[in-house]
Amino acid sequence: MPELPEVETVRKGLTELVQGRTIQSVEVLYPKMLNIPAPDFEKELAGKKIIQIDRRGKYLLFRLSDDWTLVSHLRMEGKYEVEPEGSTRPKHTNVVFHLDDGRELWYKDTRMFGKMALVKNDQVMELSGLNKIGPEPTADELSFTYLKERLHKSHRKIKAFLLDQSQVAGLGNIYCDEVLWMSKIHPEQMTNYVSDAEIKALRENIITEIAAAIQGHGTTVHSYSNAFGEAGQFQNQLHAYGRKGEPCHRCGTPMKKIKVAQRGTTFCPKCQVVHGDLSD
Repeated sequence: MPELPEVETVRKGLTELVQGRTIQSVEVLYPKMLNIPAPDFEKELAGKKIIQIDRRGKYLLFRLSDDWTLVSHLRMEGKYEVEPEGSTRPKHTNVVFHLDDGRELWYKDTRMFGKMALVKNDQVMELSGLNKIGPEPTADELSFTYLKERLHKSHRKIKAFLLDQSQVAGLGNIYCDEVLWMSKIHPEQMTNYVSDAEIKALRENIITEIAAAIQGHGTTVHSYSNAFGEAGQFQNQLHAYGRKGEPCHRCGTPMKKIKVAQRGTTFCPKCQVVHGDLSD
């Protein structure tokens, strides 16, 4: 699933490719992904100008004329592509936006899990998933005080906490493994036993890792590509995710893989050790 750095990379690409264009018409090929009936979706979007493209967590926000926003969640395999009008479309093209400059913006999704919601601007943050979303993983929004308070109230395994979008926005399986390895925190460490020093390190590593991954245009592990069809580059800098059995980059101990919060989780059994009570 694309995480915050991948979605931000897609946002930047779409901004370059389609910001300022007007949607002349829309074809919905998979109506189940929409929040409203397909004919209403197509009718309302016709003639709307793409003012700008924002992001909140893993959500893309297409800001449109007349105070509308198209909210797009890529979920597992969603991708955008821009091609000349009339180009042969891939099999799993779900929505086609016909633009005013002779191009088409395609939303493609082989798994068909992606979602789109067309709402007025003042309704965006009322949508499920956005109405309880946590702060962005930036120095300005993710404070030490906030993180400490939430961690100590949570009483759960720390990886499960980090995956919860209502706690911190945008983190997924890849970057959770990475920031926990960087912070020397075991993924099963109970949040209410995390020390101030560990919280400080975790906060700093979340902020720097996400910024670095954005700079590296995201991580391609399975099939992620940006709006230009290009793979990310950050997979070459991973220390934990996907490295089961390989030597830890810090101490040389073979990396171990377990399941936490039903997600495959890779960590160093020497550098990342549980302390305090493991019970709930």
